[in-house]
Amino acid sequence: MRITGGSLSGRRIEVPEGVIRPSMDRMRESVFGALGDLSGCSFLDVFTGTGIIALEAASRGADYIEAVEMDPIKRKTLLKNVALSPVRINCHFMAAELYVRRAKRAFDIIFCDPPFPYRFKWELITAIAASPLVKDGTQILLHRPRQDYHDEPIPFIQKENMREYGRSIVDFFRITGKTEIYG
Repeated sequence: MRITGGSLSGRRIEVPEGVIRPSMDRMRESVFGALGDLSGCSFLDVFTGTGIIALEAASRGADYIEAVEMDPIKRKTLLKNVALSPVRINCHFMAAELYVRRAKRAFDIIFCDPPFPYRFKWELITAIAASPLVKDGTQILLHRPRQDYHDEPIPFIQKENMREYGRSIVDFFRITGKTEIYG
């Protein structure tokens, strides 16, 4: 697997043993093309796996990055991969739900790429939207299987875009109106 753009473009990363569903090069290139220059942005990669999404963000200029992964089998590979980054990628080894409950810092962009069988993705997105992880303008991206859609409104979230990649979709959401309520 390789980094698709930015200062680390073309660099290869390691993939851990076991079950993994790495994000396709085409999908990553398209998503980061839509996000544009990340200079000065903070970025959170939830369900980071190999760290490839966090590395793509670092390669494109994000200056504060955190990555969350629960699977201990991926730890050694993840730490080796993020060492390639020109900026520190702060790794948290815990369940995504626990990380969200403990959150204290807001991010400009949050990328969630849960395992496709993960049943609680919409509850997690709702929890993220209600947490200190977001502020007005925060973008939340969710990579999901095509058949796992959600049509009920989520407080503070506005859907801006949806991109299809084979059997998967990346939804682009933006936080709006949270500051009016929580100041």
